[in-house]
Amino acid sequence: MPPLHLPDLTLREATEADLPAIVALLADDVLGGGREEPGPPLPRGYAAGFRAMTAQGGIVLVAEQGDAVVGCLQLDILHGVSQRGLARAQVEGVRVASHRRGHGIGAALMQEAMRRATAMGAGSMQLTTNAARHDAQRFYARLGFVQSHLGFKLEIKEARQR
Repeated sequence: MPPLHLPDLTLREATEADLPAIVALLADDVLGGGREEPGPPLPRGYAAGFRAMTAQGGIVLVAEQGDAVVGCLQLDILHGVSQRGLARAQVEGVRVASHRRGHGIGAALMQEAMRRATAMGAGSMQLTTNAARHDAQRFYARLGFVQSHLGFKLEIKEARQR
């Protein structure tokens, strides 16, 4: 896929100061609206999670138009033993502001994530999406992702109560 050129779009690594805008994006969604707390005030857990994630080498990319954050995603590199130590890029929390969807912002974010993952030595990129997110599933398929695995999830209540 050739790189997208959206002249009014800036992609950059997020800072802790971007958290209110990022959490608002995560909440701007049927599923996220029920599980995120955009405040104000913003619950302290978001900053703690951001710091822990970045301390492990993860990043959050944001897409800006003008002075507004209109998209985000989290990118982590997972190192392991399987497949001869293949590093995997894990993408989480991909969101574009509901009023800006369908304008190439999500694709631009994903292309930048792929570029950075490659530069960081990842040999594959993976993500999960909720089974109810049919538009997201079509979006990832258009980008070349294949539905190759069946995922499972277990909520660990003690950890969620912190």
